[in-house]
Amino acid sequence: MTNVLDLFVERIGLIKSYEESLALLSWDLRTGAPRKGMDVRSQTIGSLSGEMFKLATAPELGEWLTALEEPHTYEELNEVHKRLVTEMRKDYDRSVKIPPKLYQEYVVLTSQAETFWEEAKANSDYASFEPYLDKIINYTNQFIDLWGVKGTRYDTLLDMYEPGMTTVELDRVFGGLREKLVPLSAAIAASPHQPETGFLKQTYAKEAQKKFSLFILNQMGFDFTGGRLDESAHPFATGLNPGDVRITTRYLTDDVTSALFGTIHEGGHALYEQNIRQDLIGTTLCTGTSMGIHESQSRFWENVIGRSLSFWSRYYGDLQQHFPNQLEVPMEDFYRATNVVQPSLIRIEADELTYNLHIIIRYEMEKLIFNEGVKASELPKLWNEKYKEYLGIEPANDGEGVLQDVHWSGGAFGYFPSYSLGNMYAAQMTDTLEREMPNLWELVESGNLHPIKDWLTDKVYQYGKLKTPSELIVDITGKPLDPDYLFNYLEKKYSAIYKL
Repeated sequence: MTNVLDLFVERIGLIKSYEESLALLSWDLRTGAPRKGMDVRSQTIGSLSGEMFKLATAPELGEWLTALEEPHTYEELNEVHKRLVTEMRKDYDRSVKIPPKLYQEYVVLTSQAETFWEEAKANSDYASFEPYLDKIINYTNQFIDLWGVKGTRYDTLLDMYEPGMTTVELDRVFGGLREKLVPLSAAIAASPHQPETGFLKQTYAKEAQKKFSLFILNQMGFDFTGGRLDESAHPFATGLNPGDVRITTRYLTDDVTSALFGTIHEGGHALYEQNIRQDLIGTTLCTGTSMGIHESQSRFWENVIGRSLSFWSRYYGDLQQHFPNQLEVPMEDFYRATNVVQPSLIRIEADELTYNLHIIIRYEMEKLIFNEGVKASELPKLWNEKYKEYLGIEPANDGEGVLQDVHWSGGAFGYFPSYSLGNMYAAQMTDTLEREMPNLWELVESGNLHPIKDWLTDKVYQYGKLKTPSELIVDITGKPLDPDYLFNYLEKKYSAIYKL
């Protein structure tokens, strides 16, 4: 059995090496690789992905798993090896059902599609992107058929990003949240105490934005010897390994807050990846346990910390120094302006409260695609109708509408609910953090953010994928995920801002 375990661990290490190489190639493709080389790069990514897929679905891997799952053998494994066996069994049983040629074709397609999406978005040209999206949906449906339907077709996709999550559960938590947010939003809209935001509409030098973004990342505890910040059309984070975590942001010259909060958001992802414990490096457990938990960290840093009054009490002066003679309003006015609640078209720039409606729209559309057979050609009209229904506004073009997110071009259907789940996880963890660290907000106001990062490392980051999402939230807070924490957090914060 020792020999089998050695072979199993060696194979996982090889698969992880392929994953890191592919992540680096994809990062390069999205951060300025020459457009002319896109086709060859996509084929290279497809070929390497195909080889990795063969390693992950090889018959001998299945045999090793079966041997290691024998009760007397499994009980003798350590904590890491037990979890590796459990996770790899799940991945193996799912992947072995997909023909390698079909998988490689899909990877090439999505690699190409991300580049065409970027161009289509810039030109608000959905027609040029639609054929790629149509093919991605068709491939995804083929995969669902091969995997086998879990509850509904869309449940099969959800489980890949948030293990155990179902449409029944999401309908419950999203429905309950929507019912509470609607009257709160109405009360906010009716308040006479609306924040002034006009002063934010200025021209902000890109280089100054970059310097301040780097400064804030350093304050958060981002390790620049093990990471970097770059620019891309859509902010993202890529954890190659804890010693090489790359994040990107997007600079808008007419909006000082977009890159700022985008950088803090991706920095939250990066702190997770940089602080996974050493014995998980080189294994498939060296990543976040789910996208919902991963998003809880980015949303925590961006919103709970980064949009707090205590945060700006400390850092507003630094921001003013980076943009002299531009931000001359009192700190409280800036704080309220960056927390304004109003319907908006762009998800990544939405306020905390209405943000969840953006996610619910995408969730409902993805359900319609896979459970009801809605076609790619129908999505722009459906998108615009839902924005009108939920937020009372309509995109002027597809660039600020159905093309605004990169996710579908990469085939990431089932991912979007993770953002709102992340908000819920973050609010519940914050409740525990405030009780266990009574001086939390004094620390933030003094600019001492490292004890917060240390607490999260102890509770979340170090474990990587060693714990399941449900195990993690119960271990931290003592109870399963409860969406009421998110509503209570939003109600308390925005009642103060709008003097309700």
